[in-house]
Amino acid sequence: MKIAITGKGGVGKTTLSGTLACILSKRYKVFAIDADPDMNLASSLGITRQITPISKMKDLIKERTGAESGAAFGGVFKVNPKISDLPESLSINYDPEGNLKILVMGTVDKGGEGCICPASVLLKALMRNLILKKDEVVILDMEAGIEHLGRKTAEAVDLMIIVVEPGLKSLETAGRIKRLASDIGISRIACVINKVSSETEENFVISKLKEMDLEVIGSIPRDEAVIVADMEGKPLVNHPDSAAFKSIEKIAEKILG
Repeated sequence: MKIAITGKGGVGKTTLSGTLACILSKRYKVFAIDADPDMNLASSLGITRQITPISKMKDLIKERTGAESGAAFGGVFKVNPKISDLPESLSINYDPEGNLKILVMGTVDKGGEGCICPASVLLKALMRNLILKKDEVVILDMEAGIEHLGRKTAEAVDLMIIVVEPGLKSLETAGRIKRLASDIGISRIACVINKVSSETEENFVISKLKEMDLEVIGSIPRDEAVIVADMEGKPLVNHPDSAAFKSIEKIAEKILG
């Protein structure tokens, strides 16, 4: 199963991505992919060491594409670089058994490098391999622009989850993401409502999402345990009795069901 998780900045998609990855890794081999420019997935899981994103691995990019990472548009480089070994060799094991592996993609600085460059070609090839070739569960912590997903890759995503919080700005972003995702061929798009403080808030968001023809697969209450876990630099799974964690467990069961 391939799951892409996106939403407006600050809605809690990284917490959902990391917690889902931990829960699913109890049953399956999981790749958790950080494809968000903020690159917070590893730290949300309690990994404190500095991780170099793949987009900044200049020697690797040159080795695989034949060109420097900052090569300008029009330069000569391989558009189909060899990447089949990279998911294993570049990933970080979260657990001793290696059931959960983390990859930090990083982003390309478009202002200096343009949209088509060796770094972006490598990232998109790696994303295609993870989604189209890997048998493991893949969870993608995306930005709202879902820039790493090309059309062919997107068509193979089983589910895109848009994380929404109570508020019109978050709902507007959800609408834009739905249009983007539909345009590139993602067939199943659903929402998770996060940071819910009351039934009134939840019902308001559900009604707005229904107007957009968006399915809701769960809601997560506003929970002090999420803040505590963040301050501790620890994953939410360290708080298994919290309301937020239990809600994400139910979402995982619904996804699998």
